Amino acid sequence: MGLLPSVASAGVPKSDVAILNYALTLEYLEAAFYTEAVAKGRFSGKVGSFAKVVKAHEVAHVAALKGALGSAAVKKPKFDFQGTTTNMAKFKATAQVLEDTGVAAYLGQVGNIKSKAILLAAGSILPVEARHAGWIRDINGVVGAPEAFEKAKSMQQVLAAVKGTGFIVG
Repeated sequence: MGLLPSVASAGVPKSDVAILNYALTLEYLEAAFYTEAVAKGRFSGKVGSFAKVVKAHEVAHVAALKGALGSAAVKKPKFDFQGTTTNMAKFKATAQVLEDTGVAAYLGQVGNIKSKAILLAAGSILPVEARHAGWIRDINGVVGAPEAFEKAKSMQQVLAAVKGTGFIVG
C-alpha cells in the first residue's frame, strides 16, 4: 500500500491527482463487483477462486489509491450490478469486460502521468489487471492475448463505457 506516494506531498501535479481519481473510480467498480459476487457465494471451482483472488487485489488497489489521495479521493459511487454477480454466464462476461477495460484504461493514461512515482505505482497495477484479464479469458475459453499489442483507451472512452453499463447509480 505504501507504493503510491501521498498526493499531499510536494511535486504531485493536479493532473496526476485527476488520473489517480479516475483509476480509483474504476477500482471502486471492480472491487464492488467482485466483493458482491464473493458475498453472494454462488461461484465455486475456477470461477470462485478467480472471484476471491481478484476481489482481494481490487480491494488492495482501492486502499492504495485512497491512501495516496487522502482527502482528495473521490467518493465511492453506489452500484447496481443488475444480477451480473449471481448469474455465472453474466458474471464471467462482465468480469472479462471489466478487466479488459481496466487494462486499456491504465494503458491509456501511461503517457499522461507526470510524476515518476505515480507512473511506477500505476505501472505495478497494470500487469496485475492484465493477468486478471488473461485469467478470465482463459476461464471463458477465449484467447488470453488476442493481439500482439494492447490498444489504449482514453479517459473519455472508458468513462463513457462505464456509464453505459448502468452499474453506477449514485
